[in-house]
Amino acid sequence: MTVLDKTSKQAGKLGPGALVMVVGPSGAGKDTLIYGYRDRCEGDASIMFARRLITRPADAGSEPHEAVCNEEMSQLIDQGRIALSWPAHGLTYALPECVDEHITKGGIAIANGSRKALAEAVEKYEKLLVVHITAPIHVLAQRLSMRGRETAEDIEQRLRRADLSLPELPHLVEIQNTNDPQVGINRLEQAITAFMR
Repeated sequence: MTVLDKTSKQAGKLGPGALVMVVGPSGAGKDTLIYGYRDRCEGDASIMFARRLITRPADAGSEPHEAVCNEEMSQLIDQGRIALSWPAHGLTYALPECVDEHITKGGIAIANGSRKALAEAVEKYEKLLVVHITAPIHVLAQRLSMRGRETAEDIEQRLRRADLSLPELPHLVEIQNTNDPQVGINRLEQAITAFMR
């Protein structure tokens, strides 16, 4: 019997470690807070920062990620070789299977996720903390415009999605990311520390 089998028998869900899913609308500053917290955790092997798989070229001018083609992504999903996956913006996103391996060993995995994957995550993981990063609509619009990557129509579509409510979750923390990024990073750190006590 594997460690995973023992864990599943004991709790019915994947553990004993935890998944921290950081979600929120485009322009909220999720990556800024995640990367800021990652810098503080340098050298801590118990914390993993997941590098997402995305069906988008690696040189697309966005977050560092593992680029996979649609066919490869479909195979990985069909074979159960990813932790979670979800569609967004005409692409498919996934968390690699090493996330589950790390959690099985008792570690904490932190990932930029999506509200579309929350229902599956709730069912799968014994310990799940959802951190909702958000900001007022006018702040989101300003940040998206500054990226210079999207048309006005694209920005409008993103903002329409931004006010989608989250489902009921056992562990949810909301961070209004409107101040100095260090404030948001502090709140993210506090939320994770409190959750893991």
